[in-house]
Amino acid sequence: MRNRFRLTTVGVLTALGVLAVAGPAAAHVEVSADKTRAGAIDVTLTFHGEAENPSGIASERVVLPEGIAPADVTLVKAPPGWTFKATADGFTVGGKKLASGKDAEWKVKIAKLPDGETRLSFKTLETYADGEVSRWIEIQEEGKDEPENPAPLIVLKPGPSTAPATTSPAPAPSASSSAPVASVLPSAPATIQAEPAAEADEGSSTWWIWVLVALALAGGVGLLLIRRRRATPPPAE
Repeated sequence: MRNRFRLTTVGVLTALGVLAVAGPAAAHVEVSADKTRAGAIDVTLTFHGEAENPSGIASERVVLPEGIAPADVTLVKAPPGWTFKATADGFTVGGKKLASGKDAEWKVKIAKLPDGETRLSFKTLETYADGEVSRWIEIQEEGKDEPENPAPLIVLKPGPSTAPATTSPAPAPSASSSAPVASVLPSAPATIQAEPAAEADEGSSTWWIWVLVALALAGGVGLLLIRRRRATPPPAE
């Protein structure tokens, strides 16, 4: 009976020990987004920090991922008495310590999410009233087990392609298309080329008129000479 009691006691203490070890590891800082597509604008992020220290949470410092500037972040909501302050690599919210065991929740607005990223990690340092700091800074890699102190992560859907449109070269005209192209060429060159031809035709069609005039003049001169010769009296013998 005593052995059974001892075994039961040892089992209970072991279970409590496991829970005591696992308890702090179960506490996380998590983040979610109201828009889950890369490149989205005016995105509200909601952070939730679980309290694991009874002294109460005093502040939360967030390091922004690459592609989000501190100037692009504004506070939406924080616990009463907490203020927002931008830092060189992110922001901090904090103030009056929260009640023992009370989780911290705050919201910020991001002007624009990065275009080419689909996994955004927000390293967070959670500071308690007694000075203890929980560092949720380990990057969660896709396809691997969650680390012991994972950084808050949001997974986004790919955004629309931002690659500039390329202009494809115009296809070379084929033999079958050469005829229609020729048929729609401007007619002005053909008209310009036709004018000299018309002048040549006009000259070739009027040469016989000048020949007739010349013949008529020659005939008239000849006729005049004949008349003069007839009108002249023959010389006396």
